[in-house]
Amino acid sequence: MKTFFAVILSVILLSGFNSCGKKENSAEKESGSVPTKVGLVFDIGGRGDKSFNDAAYKGLEAAKEKLGVDFEVIDPGDGSDRESALRKLASKKDIGLIFGVGFIFTDDINNIAAEYPDKKFACVDYSVDPSKQIPPNVEALEFKEEEGSFLVGVLAALKSKTKKVGFIGGMESTLIRKFEEGYKEGVKYADPECQVLSGYVSVSPDGFKNPGKAKEIALSQYSNGADIIYHASGLSGLGLFEAAREKNKLAIGVDMDQEKEAPGFVLTSMVKQVDQAVFNAVKSFKENKFTGGIKTFGLTDNGVSYVYDFKNKDMISPEIIAKVEEAKKKITGGEIKIIIK
Repeated sequence: MKTFFAVILSVILLSGFNSCGKKENSAEKESGSVPTKVGLVFDIGGRGDKSFNDAAYKGLEAAKEKLGVDFEVIDPGDGSDRESALRKLASKKDIGLIFGVGFIFTDDINNIAAEYPDKKFACVDYSVDPSKQIPPNVEALEFKEEEGSFLVGVLAALKSKTKKVGFIGGMESTLIRKFEEGYKEGVKYADPECQVLSGYVSVSPDGFKNPGKAKEIALSQYSNGADIIYHASGLSGLGLFEAAREKNKLAIGVDMDQEKEAPGFVLTSMVKQVDQAVFNAVKSFKENKFTGGIKTFGLTDNGVSYVYDFKNKDMISPEIIAKVEEAKKKITGGEIKIIIK
C-alpha cells in the first residue's frame, strides 16, 4: 500500500513539474523568445543626409516611441558592404525584421531573405522586376515619385520668371528618372514654353553623397537661366542649397521638408512618407500581420505630396496653389496620366 501511494505521489509531482514547465515555455513565447527587435541598414549618404535616410530613421524612432519596438542600425559608409550588414542583422536572434533603405539593396535583400526564411525583410524603394518573384518574406516598399514630382513641376513652372527651371539627379537610374520625368511633365503641363535643364551627379551610387558636384551643376544651371532647381540626390542636394543661397535663387527639396537647410530659398519640397512606410511595416510585423509583397504609396494615400505651409506661403500665391491642387485632383481622378519613358 505504501508503495502504491508513493507511485501516485510521484505521478502527481511529475505532472506538476511538467505543467509548470509548459507554463514557463508558453510565457517565454508570449514575452520574449520570439524576435521583436528591428534592424535597418542605411543607404549611401547614411544618417544625417537630411533626406531619405533621416526619413527612414524617423520612422524607427516613431515605432520605438509608439509601439515600444527597439531597433539597431548599421551605416555601411560607401555602401560596398551592404550584404554583410544585412546578414549581420539577420543572424541576430532578437531581430526579426530587417530594412534596407534604397533601391540598391534589392538584390542583396532577395539573397539574404532566401538564407533566412524565418526572418522578415523590407526594402524602401525596392526595384520591382516583373520577371522575378519577390520572396514571400520581403515587403517591397515603393512610391509614386512621379506624382509628387509632377506637382512640384507645376509649381516651379508657374513660379518661374525666366521660363527655365532645373533638375539635379543623384544617380542615373530608373528610380531617379521617375522624379525627373514626373517633374518635366508637370512643368510642361503648367507652361509648355518653360524649359527644364537636367543634370546628374554620377552614374553610380556615389552620386548621392557628392554635394560639391551637385553645387557645380546647380551653379551652371542658375547661370544658364534657371531660377528654380529641384533635386533628387540625397546628401548631394546640400550642394544645391549652397548654390541657391549664393545666387539668391530658389530650390526644391526632396523626401523630407528641407526648408531649414536654406531658409528663404526653398520654395517647397516633394515629400515621400518614408517614415510612415517604415512605421507601418514595423507595426504589421509586431502585430504578426506582415504579409510581404508590394506596398505602393502615392497621392491617393498621401504617400507622396508637396510642402505648403507658413514657411513658404509668402513665396507661393493662393492662385498657384489652386492650380497645383487642381492638377493633384486630375492625377488622383485618372484624368492626368504620367508617362515614364
